[in-house]
Amino acid sequence: MDWVSFDEIKKTVSLQMVLDHYRIPLRRIGPDTLRGKCPLPTHNSKTSAESFTATLSKGVGGAWACQSQSCIKSRGRVGGNVLDFVAAMENCSVRDAAIKLQMLFLVPAAGAAHRPAGKEPHADISAGKEPEPTLVSKKIGDEVRESDSNKPLSFTLQKIDHAHRYVNGRGLTDGIARTFGVGVFPGNGSMQGRFVIPIQNANGELVAYAGRSIDGTEPRYKFPTGFHKSLELFNLHYVKGELSVVLVEGFFDCMKVTQAGFPSVALMGSTMSKKQEELLAEHFGHLIVMLDGDEAGRVAAQGIADRLRQIIYQVDVVDLPDGVQPDQLSKDELRKLLDFIPALQ
Repeated sequence: MDWVSFDEIKKTVSLQMVLDHYRIPLRRIGPDTLRGKCPLPTHNSKTSAESFTATLSKGVGGAWACQSQSCIKSRGRVGGNVLDFVAAMENCSVRDAAIKLQMLFLVPAAGAAHRPAGKEPHADISAGKEPEPTLVSKKIGDEVRESDSNKPLSFTLQKIDHAHRYVNGRGLTDGIARTFGVGVFPGNGSMQGRFVIPIQNANGELVAYAGRSIDGTEPRYKFPTGFHKSLELFNLHYVKGELSVVLVEGFFDCMKVTQAGFPSVALMGSTMSKKQEELLAEHFGHLIVMLDGDEAGRVAAQGIADRLRQIIYQVDVVDLPDGVQPDQLSKDELRKLLDFIPALQ
């Protein structure tokens, strides 16, 4: 059983953050005090209209209480801290509540030095590089066992800004941003202020968010600790069932190719794992490999194509001009490159 630091969770995730997450409407009656209707499922009183109080400056991260006798009787206590609140809301143990908060706000693993949410050092997250020329760190996904899998997340990030100027700056339409669920995340946690990209497994279950810096801060990419990109193909859940698909390296490559009208999946890097190879063979009969237009990309594309030709009916390779990446091409340029392939017309 993994050890979870309750103190670390309470230091990182405040009661205010959790109240905002649950969208609980409370009115402010003091500088650090909120009051309103009790949101707990254990509350069944019809007469106590404003029995719930949150004192944000009390204890570590804030404290709460409900003065309703029926609520107190069902829980055996008046109130508590942020962990007690989540445990009561989710009808789970305090430890399970801590795990939920750790996942929800991407709190560093137990034993890491404390710092406010969103300020994790490189050791606390899986870091990636700029997609030009390398998309993500190849440390993620190395030495993955066949029995490994990416566990579905128990939360989704809320209020993602699909219309942020960064979206248009990368050549993406508002429609494609909403299709992929991407945009800038304004909330708290390590993804705060980053361009977030939901990653689903083949069944469509959300297993991770990639967070790209939009202001030049390092690391350029963040992934949740323990996420194995080599076990997934980005966008597979959306295009499986298609006969043909364009295989690219990165997230933006995939979104731009999709925007041009062609089904696409991304390796999330320039190497193909055994699991990714198996997923491609299972779902598609025709692969068009289109990696970056540099020496490394051409060598990688040829190696990937040679492997896939052993197990897939038809595999084509599209070479890009020197120094060019798929995400840098316009819709018309992508169509000129891909429309000659009969299976995609």
